Amino acid sequence: MRVLGVDPGLTRCGLGVVDGRPGRAAMVAVGVVRTPSDGDPGERLVFLERELDVWLARFQPEVVAVERVFADVNVATVMTTAHATAVALLAAAKRGIPVVFHTPTEVKAAVTGSGRADKSQVTAMVTRILGLEMAPRPADAADALALAVCHAWRGASAARLAALAAETRR
Repeated sequence: MRVLGVDPGLTRCGLGVVDGRPGRAAMVAVGVVRTPSDGDPGERLVFLERELDVWLARFQPEVVAVERVFADVNVATVMTTAHATAVALLAAAKRGIPVVFHTPTEVKAAVTGSGRADKSQVTAMVTRILGLEMAPRPADAADALALAVCHAWRGASAARLAALAAETRR
């Protein structure tokens, strides 16, 4: 299964593509889309959408895994993250690609074994799992890869179980 992980952000949006299945994963691509924090918000969103379109066309993921936005004290940060999330949803929907959400705790637990892992632990495990020579930088890139790995490992299994459950209800 090919998964595009998106760590949404308007200043830095992490993108990571992984080919994987439960217990195995290989990195296909990783990057970060950056926009200037003092730029026009609309133009920043349009730029992000264009970049996501390029990634979707180039890597043709079967699913897009996005980090679920959680409430924070800083409302402005939550709003810009939500805007970036909406752009990812829109770009995928335009291509008919399903989007799934994973919480930060789910992602941490999937790649480190602990939902309370810190960013350095997530980065170290992503580097190890994917057999990378160097850790992905910045953290947004590592987080995007972690999202993709999480979905490849957990989401695919969950989708199969849900399909089986639906089959048995018929």
